[in-house]
Amino acid sequence: MRFFFTLIALIIYGCGESQTKTTTINELGVDNLISKKQANLIFEKTKEFPDHTEVAFAFITNGFTEFYGVKRANDSLINIENNTSAFEIGSITKVFTATLLANFALENKLKLDDYIHNYIDTPIKGDKKLSFKQLSNHTSGLDRLPSNLDLISNPNNPYKNYNEEKLEDYLSNELFLSQQPGEKYEYSNFGAGLLGYVLCKIERTGYQNLLEKYITSKYEMKNSTTIRDEIENILVKGRDVGGNETSNWDLAALVGAGGMLSTTEDLAKFATAQFDESHKELKLTRTKTFQISDITDIGLGWHIINRKSKAVWYCHSGGTGGYSSLILLNPDTKNGIVILSNVSAFHPKRNNIDDLGFDIMKAIDEEYTK
Repeated sequence: MRFFFTLIALIIYGCGESQTKTTTINELGVDNLISKKQANLIFEKTKEFPDHTEVAFAFITNGFTEFYGVKRANDSLINIENNTSAFEIGSITKVFTATLLANFALENKLKLDDYIHNYIDTPIKGDKKLSFKQLSNHTSGLDRLPSNLDLISNPNNPYKNYNEEKLEDYLSNELFLSQQPGEKYEYSNFGAGLLGYVLCKIERTGYQNLLEKYITSKYEMKNSTTIRDEIENILVKGRDVGGNETSNWDLAALVGAGGMLSTTEDLAKFATAQFDESHKELKLTRTKTFQISDITDIGLGWHIINRKSKAVWYCHSGGTGGYSSLILLNPDTKNGIVILSNVSAFHPKRNNIDDLGFDIMKAIDEEYTK
């Protein structure tokens, strides 16, 4: 299931051959920082990444957060402090777009089952009726990406030139649905980006202003933004599959699908806020809206994993050309894990970031239930 969660423009990159790493587990500092089991997991899942790879962690246990970071240098894995370093978070942005939607619904600016055509001036081809909820839970029938998005001309920053004019032209002239809205889950970056666009039109402001008004100011997320210049001094450089510096991504009109940058410190604040039932907008985003499979549901943005242990985890991962990320929560135990990295979403071992998060989360939950 986790392949659903990654924001990847469908471009093929040459991956090359993996280098053999010589890191030993003893190079990781574990005293008073992380457990030996966690250190082993981190070592195993990061040993095949190239030099200059940096990974930042927030471990949340019973609502208490500890930070940890590692970096590959000269084929060694060393400890660093990077909880205030910024990374692109890719598709985790969709959870924030869903949170904006929840705020709008609670303020009676819209209803989740309302159709978006009633809120924008742009005509929709064929008078297709798409609801806010369907855009947020990926049941709209929209393709993953719009057909007029050119991924070839600027492969290192593929969304940069996809402006509102192109989005509106697609809605009016090229819109295609692979199914009837509401019938089936099919992950759509365009759907989430369109949702962000419509919310901005309703409020007559930009996405960044909405973030500040409803989320980042409320939860004191001082280094979470869509404006890269604001955090340039703390930004970790993105890396391609070979470990070379690569371009950051600008999501333009589709910013609501994956345009945010953040830190583990900020995302840990957002994560622990999920454990406070008084935050009604956060609770609404985690409310089941559609069943994907026997073990997976979706709320608004969040994927809901129903584990055999009866634990319920809320998850989203993300990826761009130079970064991969994961956030995973269990509100019942108040446990969670946040991972930010400059591992390219195109790296052949990129899924190790997701696997690492799930393995650590399992270990945290098991320790909690002892």
